[in-house]
Amino acid sequence: MKISAKDFRAPTDGSFRIAKAENQPPSSAADEKACEKRLKKVAKKLDQQQRRLYAQNTHAVLCVFQAMDAAGKDSTIRAVLGQLNPAGFQVFSFKTPSSEELDHDFLWRTACRLPERGRIGVFNRSYYEEVLVVRVHPEYLKGQRLAAAADNKKFWQQRYKSIVTHEQHLIRNGTLILKFFLNVSKQEQRQRFLSRLETPEKNWKFSAADLDEREHWNDYMRAYQQCINATSTSAAPWHIIPADNKPFMRLAVAEILHQALRKLKPEYPSLNSTQQAELPAIVQRLNNE
Repeated sequence: MKISAKDFRAPTDGSFRIAKAENQPPSSAADEKACEKRLKKVAKKLDQQQRRLYAQNTHAVLCVFQAMDAAGKDSTIRAVLGQLNPAGFQVFSFKTPSSEELDHDFLWRTACRLPERGRIGVFNRSYYEEVLVVRVHPEYLKGQRLAAAADNKKFWQQRYKSIVTHEQHLIRNGTLILKFFLNVSKQEQRQRFLSRLETPEKNWKFSAADLDEREHWNDYMRAYQQCINATSTSAAPWHIIPADNKPFMRLAVAEILHQALRKLKPEYPSLNSTQQAELPAIVQRLNNE
């Protein structure tokens, strides 16, 4: 099966419906072993692309991962990008904001962690938490001590606009943005929670708070649908990845990143004619030591 990024892109006209989004791979998808085999090959290509991206030092890449608990964000990041050189690869996970972060605007803490040119940065959760978790739990806004009332009908639209404008600014300045929503079903999440509880080495992954959040499933689905419709743009579209099958999910993410980097066409810097002319003398000098 050929995986194309366009097959997973959310529409940019506000017509996305989460109830119609797939949790399972398409019927034409390869089996799990074939996906895992293919992923290894794509990961090697990503390693070579990242080396050229780092050497060229012109563009940055930001991968944003959002999902419900147990969708597989951590394992996907590890499986897809684990072979990359740490010097050109960064991962940041955003949890409950600190008091310092709450004293700034909602984009500040992630802006401080944006990837430099030449690097691939990963946000495991991101500024989108501010229109997802915070929208489901508007009481969290009290800690932000905002001047504008959160019950204002324009409040969330203004946040969406701030995000879109922020991403447009990053894109204009050389950052490629890839956004992934790992779409796990409620039934699959239940099975993964049970697996964490039944496997001693996975117990640490589970928290009673996970069940509390699960009770808000429908609220989260509405928040995701509204968010994706408001922030999926032609320059920074959302990719809706079926997440009930982990091998396929990981391969899909890897292929989309590989295709995006291929369009960037990163290359190793070339020496100018003067530098080229100096090489023989430099080689001779080293050989004469």
